[in-house]
Amino acid sequence: MAAEAGPAPAGRAVLGSPGLRLSGRRLLAAIPVLWGVTFLTFVLMNLLPGNAAQELLGANATPADVRALELKLHLNEPFWTRYWHWLSGVLHGDLGASLTSGQPVTSILAQRLPVSFELMIYAFCLSVLLAVPVAAAAAHRPGGWADRLSMMVSMAGLSIAPYVLALLLIFIFAVRLQVLPAIGFVPLGQSVVGNIKSLTLPALAIGLPLACFYTRLLRADMVEQMQGEDYVVTARAKGVAPWQVLIRHAMRNSMFGFLTVLGLNLGTLIGALVIIEPIFALPGIGQVLLQSIHDRDIVVVEAVVLVFALIVVLANLLTDLLYALLDPRIRYGRPAA
Repeated sequence: MAAEAGPAPAGRAVLGSPGLRLSGRRLLAAIPVLWGVTFLTFVLMNLLPGNAAQELLGANATPADVRALELKLHLNEPFWTRYWHWLSGVLHGDLGASLTSGQPVTSILAQRLPVSFELMIYAFCLSVLLAVPVAAAAAHRPGGWADRLSMMVSMAGLSIAPYVLALLLIFIFAVRLQVLPAIGFVPLGQSVVGNIKSLTLPALAIGLPLACFYTRLLRADMVEQMQGEDYVVTARAKGVAPWQVLIRHAMRNSMFGFLTVLGLNLGTLIGALVIIEPIFALPGIGQVLLQSIHDRDIVVVEAVVLVFALIVVLANLLTDLLYALLDPRIRYGRPAA
């Protein structure tokens, strides 16, 4: 029975404490992390060359006009004063207003975040759905044709920058085949098919490199288990088919390391949004972030960075909870063998 359960090898998860207690600790530890992210962002924005008021008024603005705008936007105040005003507003639920448009930041986020969330989820699902079956096929027979083919494709995918891959996908599917649009966004409420088509190329540009990385990681872990774990040898001795051993035991235990990488790579996925969204003219938050950095609109930049940091923290919290679902011993705090 022990072999049938496929016990997780020691060291593959954080053991010895209940899952909910571990998640609570992670949530408390996230508070100084979120503060540190906002503070460093504020520092870096202030270290950038140029003047926010000058950027807003243009090169032909007079020094008097620049000075007047600095007073109006409180840009003349000391660094600590401006950061404290922003932080105290956030603690009271007020993210402020854009320095360039005067629009409330909450309105900007409400308009732009759904597009970015949809693209991020689409790219994430594509990467996982592609990686898991390919990794299983490669691990079933190491050194076989499927393994060698997946290795070549994975190395090629990892070697191509996302923006280069985006241009290549546009050339193939939008210019040559003309089956998918190159730019633009169709809201989900307007057309489901049009929405999926408008997000497919950017999702592939983001998801394919991640899928290649996940494939090599998952394949290597499953091959290691199939060749050296005692419960695999026992299952084979009982006559369990190799595919069943691979899927029911090796893949399940590989999910621990896989989940950790998924949580850690969420930051990479978010970073890719900032590059890919402008290429496909998507009205997401990445495009706003780039423009806000150019305009020195620190209020918008801080809000976007805070939201992205919160997403990463929540994703890692969800990873802890999934650990408990995969192995109940983590939930109840019983050490693993």
